[in-house]
Amino acid sequence: MKASSGALIQALVALSLAGLSVSKDFDFFYFVQQWPGSYCDTEQSCCYPTTGKPAPDFGVHGLWPNYNDGTYPSNCDSSNPFDQSKVSDLISKMQKDWPTLACPSGNGVTFWSHEWDKHGTCSEEVLDQHSYFSKALALKTQTNLLQALTTAGIEANGGSYSLSSIKSAIQSGVGYTPFIECNSDESGNSQLYQVYLCLDNSGSNLIECPVFPNGKCGSQIEFPSF
Repeated sequence: MKASSGALIQALVALSLAGLSVSKDFDFFYFVQQWPGSYCDTEQSCCYPTTGKPAPDFGVHGLWPNYNDGTYPSNCDSSNPFDQSKVSDLISKMQKDWPTLACPSGNGVTFWSHEWDKHGTCSEEVLDQHSYFSKALALKTQTNLLQALTTAGIEANGGSYSLSSIKSAIQSGVGYTPFIECNSDESGNSQLYQVYLCLDNSGSNLIECPVFPNGKCGSQIEFPSF
């Protein structure tokens, strides 16, 4: 009996450690949203998807597993490629909230495939393919960045706003500190490009980011129209 109990305990410990190692495959997610006005103002290859020009709103760029030291895993499971049939009920919302602007843009499948293959496969023990995309879409609705900014009087009209006011508006609206990524237009103006928020490694809750990406914005940032 004792031997059997000991073997059972060892098996349970092994299973526990196996589960622990899976959860430790990455430390948190970056949830990244992109302002289309900045992308199309600075990219020569901006193209609207076949469904037409997206709404003037932040679009999902991705949900990216990351480590606390700032590095990240990528392309973790080539045996589990993007399968459109697994997200068939999400396609219309993905086309609206996760649009592609790279040329040739098509219907979005190439963009979503890239995001799943490069990033999603590294979190598949936590979020399967459907959960990965549905979670990102739900986060976009939950965070509602454009509403947070417009409530603070920050409008996408080509005006310039302080970096601190943009961060403060998003933090007030969402409840967590964002990282703001900027790019530069042809005149060298710093533009609001992408907003990073963080999610715990269970894919359940927004958290304060353990580390921010590299990058720097000017003290004044243009919020271009789209």
